[in-house]
Amino acid sequence: MKIVDANIVLRYLLADVPTLFTRSEQILEKEGVYLPFQVLAEVVYVLDKVYAVSRPEISVALTDLLKYPNVSTYNVEVVIFGLKTFSNSSLDIVDSLRATFHELRQSKGQNLLGISTHVGVNSFGSRLDTI
Repeated sequence: MKIVDANIVLRYLLADVPTLFTRSEQILEKEGVYLPFQVLAEVVYVLDKVYAVSRPEISVALTDLLKYPNVSTYNVEVVIFGLKTFSNSSLDIVDSLRATFHELRQSKGQNLLGISTHVGVNSFGSRLDTI
């Protein structure tokens, strides 16, 4: 599985450079790829701020990409709902993902990162929520 960077995703979605589009198409449609949150955030930022693509268009394009059977990310549920939040709000993508993560965590009563959660006492004797 390959970890893709923002340039591959951008060339694929924008199809603005034919030779790079062809290569990105081959990678994203035929090879097993992993799309980290950081790359997703960069792609959203560039599409939004540099290319002035609308939030709904960004959300739909990336959601469709994440539905490809060979494309994966850490927690696709958080990303897809985060993209929906981004599309329907003024939040940036990072805050949209954080809000979605928190909302899903609360509604499902589980830890979406797979890390043990508990309320503990730190070395200063105060209560804190840890993840």
